[in-house]
Parts: sequence; structure tokens; C-alpha cells
Amino acid sequence: MPMKNPWKIKRSEDIYENDWIKTTHHDVLNPAGKGGVYGTIHFKNLAIGIVPLSDQLETFLVGQWRFPLNQYSWEIPEGGGKIGTDPLDTAKRELKEETGLVAKKWDEIQRIHTSNSVADELGILYLARELEQFEADPDEDEQIEIKKLPFEDAFQMVLNNEITDSLSVAAIYKTHYLLQEKLLDL
Repeated sequence: MPMKNPWKIKRSEDIYENDWIKTTHHDVLNPAGKGGVYGTIHFKNLAIGIVPLSDQLETFLVGQWRFPLNQYSWEIPEGGGKIGTDPLDTAKRELKEETGLVAKKWDEIQRIHTSNSVADELGILYLARELEQFEADPDEDEQIEIKKLPFEDAFQMVLNNEITDSLSVAAIYKTHYLLQEKLLDL
């Protein structure tokens, strides 16, 4: 049974907008009926993440400098897809651009909200298999490194907090679960 929204918005004002996000300031009455403020971020794209998994149970990570964190980050291949377009098409494009990989078999394995206390971003995660290697062609503003490693090593990187990106953590955990429970036809 859906619950009724306990928040009341008294006034909203868009503060900032670009091609990817819009931030909004809200004057609200919170669920206790007290006045307050809330800031939200609206994402104009879906967040798409892909775990490429070879027949030998190897995967590929992408390393890059993440401006908002001011640090280097190892992640699964990821990208943004326009809302209203097929997210699988975005996943295929991003995997090829960032790693040069083309997959014959695709499974959507998870949907997540990446930071639902302040943002409406939806992440869609895929498992890509039956891989074929071609030349990578990253976007001009991407300076990335590609690392091929056993999937279990990527899982250990999550456990050791060497991978902290939310899409990557969720997708790697889900893939690990699917492998452990033998839910994938290998």
C-alpha cells in the first residue's frame, strides 16, 4: 500500500541548471509539521553501469580522476543516457567507448537510486557477457585507464574500499551474488 507524502512544499526555486542537472531550493513543512528547507538535484540522464564478464570470469574496470571527489576512482564502465531513450543502447555505447568491448549477451541486473536523500538519479546496471575486444574510443573529456582482472579481485576491491562508486559497488555485489548462487548460465 503506497504511503501518502508527508512533506508539504511551500515554495520552490530553481537555483542552478546545466545540461546534466537542475538544483532546486524548497521551503517546506517537514513530516512533523515544522518549517524547514530542502535542496534537491534533478538529473537529466539515467546513470548506466556495466559489469563486463568474460567466459574466464574476468572483468574490466575503468580508472579516472573524478572531479567532485578530487581523487582517482576505479569503476565499472559507466555513462549517462538520455531519459526516454533505451538504456540498453546507452550501455552498449558506453561499454564500447570506454573499453572497446562489444557483448553479445546482456542482462539488466539491478536498478538503484544513487543518492535518494538529495537526488532523483536512477541507475540501471547491466551484466555484459560473450565479449569481443575492439578499439576503445573514449569521449574527448575522458582520460581513462582500463584494467582487466579476475572478477573476484574486483569484488575484493569493493570489500577493501578501493572501489567506492555507488553503481560499481551495487553491480559488483549483485554479480558476485549471481555467481555464488549459480544463477548465471556460464
